[in-house]
Amino acid sequence: MAKIDKRQYSKEQWREIKEQRRQEKIQKTLEIRKQELADTDCKVAFVLGNGTSRKSIDVQDLSKTGTTYGCNALYRTFNPDYLIAVDVKMVLEINKAGYQHKHSVWTNPNKSYTKINNLNYFNPSKGWSSGPTALWLASQHSYDKIFILGFDYRGVNDGKQFNNLYADTANYKKSTDGATFFGNWLRQTANVIKENPQTQYYRVIASDNYCPEELNKFDNLETVLVEDFKKMFNFS
Repeated sequence: MAKIDKRQYSKEQWREIKEQRRQEKIQKTLEIRKQELADTDCKVAFVLGNGTSRKSIDVQDLSKTGTTYGCNALYRTFNPDYLIAVDVKMVLEINKAGYQHKHSVWTNPNKSYTKINNLNYFNPSKGWSSGPTALWLASQHSYDKIFILGFDYRGVNDGKQFNNLYADTANYKKSTDGATFFGNWLRQTANVIKENPQTQYYRVIASDNYCPEELNKFDNLETVLVEDFKKMFNFS
């Protein structure tokens, strides 16, 4: 864009001009991304954490566009191509539902699962949380672009309370409980992005989401607002 001499405008006019130029830049970037995604050789995956920022996204739409990797209780409402669960109680719940007999479920080896059939095991065990483990697995499958949804890290209500779409349900904390420490999740996510420079990652967030410096430093990671993500794929 051509440089503008802001001295000839009032503060209010200049704010309006800056916002207009910002929107034009966003729109131009979206058009570029849409064109890239239209490339028939472009392999796309979606990794779904369960943070509340993805609440307005219809995950059914994702299956029509790319391969899906989900975590834990997501199976209750949606069948991702790969379900990752490393918490013992959650794996036992999944087994009770018999979900792994018809779908791909991945976890770490555990003595509690010795009599459970049809589970897929990470070998060696990652020892990570479910979300970053799902991101790692997707990254092993050589996608051009991976969109990361629901990786909110911080709690809701100014970071004070538990942030999860399945709060107040079996095997999850209450929505009134304190936020979960996210330092390990963040470090593990950063490790995956760092170790896969050939993959372009997009973290999809709400406008008020936390944007950690640990992730912003990577050239192969972009932050995309939920509204813009929907426009990229023509989701309603």
